[in-house]
Amino acid sequence: MPRIVRYGNIQRCLDATPASFAPIGYDMSRSSAPAAKAPSKSPAILPDVFELTLQALPCAVVVFDRRLQITLRNDAARHLFPEGDEVPAVLSAVAIESSYENWEAELRGVLDHQRPHSFDLTGRITRDQPEFFLHVAVNPLRDGDTGAVTGGVLIAEDVTGRIGMERRLAVSERLAAVGKLAARVAHELNNPLDGILRFTNLALRRLGESGAAVDPKITEYLEHSRSGILRMRDIISSLLEFSRTAPNTFEQATINRIAEDAVTALEGRAQEAGVSVVCKFHQNDMPVVRGTTLFQVFCNLIKNAIDAMPEGGTLVVTTQMTADDLIATFEDTGIGLPENSEQIFEPFFTTKAPGKGTGLGLAVCRELIEKYGGTITAHNRQPKGAMFVVTVPIRNLSAGHLNRSALPTTAKAAAPSSNGGTHRE
Repeated sequence: MPRIVRYGNIQRCLDATPASFAPIGYDMSRSSAPAAKAPSKSPAILPDVFELTLQALPCAVVVFDRRLQITLRNDAARHLFPEGDEVPAVLSAVAIESSYENWEAELRGVLDHQRPHSFDLTGRITRDQPEFFLHVAVNPLRDGDTGAVTGGVLIAEDVTGRIGMERRLAVSERLAAVGKLAARVAHELNNPLDGILRFTNLALRRLGESGAAVDPKITEYLEHSRSGILRMRDIISSLLEFSRTAPNTFEQATINRIAEDAVTALEGRAQEAGVSVVCKFHQNDMPVVRGTTLFQVFCNLIKNAIDAMPEGGTLVVTTQMTADDLIATFEDTGIGLPENSEQIFEPFFTTKAPGKGTGLGLAVCRELIEKYGGTITAHNRQPKGAMFVVTVPIRNLSAGHLNRSALPTTAKAAAPSSNGGTHRE
């Protein structure tokens, strides 16, 4: 007589073929209904229905015996887990992060104590595949006649989507809090910034009206200060207007001019770090773009590149134009990127020392570029360093072109020294 094994609402006829399954309450060996009333095809149809249902389940189901040998797995389990005959070996092969190390002891504990057990793990089949998150439940299987534990069933649910949604929700809440704080800070900075700009304009006017011989460097310094203050005002205005969901306006310039201004803004920082900056700008007519947003992105990428070269190095800033896109490339000789380079674009992820970075810079950069319908990608360079590529469709930029005479000065400077400097080509 076949032995019936019960698990939840499942019975398996162990002495029959692997497809011989029936729901609880249906004992194929001992039917209590009269033979004349029982449909002749029911014993064959029910196992087939159960088998089809098992294979159609979205979660992975693995049945194993007391030796922890796999006796049955459905299609979802075949796709989720690597090939193997023993459950502990399969779990060890797929798990890269979990609270458990000895899978054999955990599974035998379920069978010996006859109690269900559940756990979470992070898995990956191969190094080039993304990580996934599993919620795994293990339950003992009992003999239908004796009640003895004859094995177990492992059910694994892929909860990667749910975990990702929960993480995005947590990040959204944190970003909302940061946004409120940024709006308050922007509002508080607006008034003193207006005062600084007013006095800078007055100083420039007095110098122009005095008629006395004035060191031209003083005027140049004040002009640079005024330009920086105007950019700060634009950024603060954009924060305030973003919080009010109002449209924004920015000054217009070519991508060359924007890259040039970003390099100039951080030139002192590069010199202090011993970083040489080489600019290779596209020399044909370039479209006019609205500059403050791209200026923020370029400044952040340049600053990150400088920080990635604490012992000095070289940063190459390149602009290009294809038939459809504007492309800006930032290549450094620094420490490079983590193995999963996409992580650096996640909010609050940072590789910098505590207190050195918030982990928001690159996340904001990607969001700003995506508003143009563009992309920003990152990968490691050989033999060392990193490369960031910003691509923006020309069709999404403001119409119009500047003549070459309107482009920033590109006269070659002296070759970069070991103490840092800027070389434009």
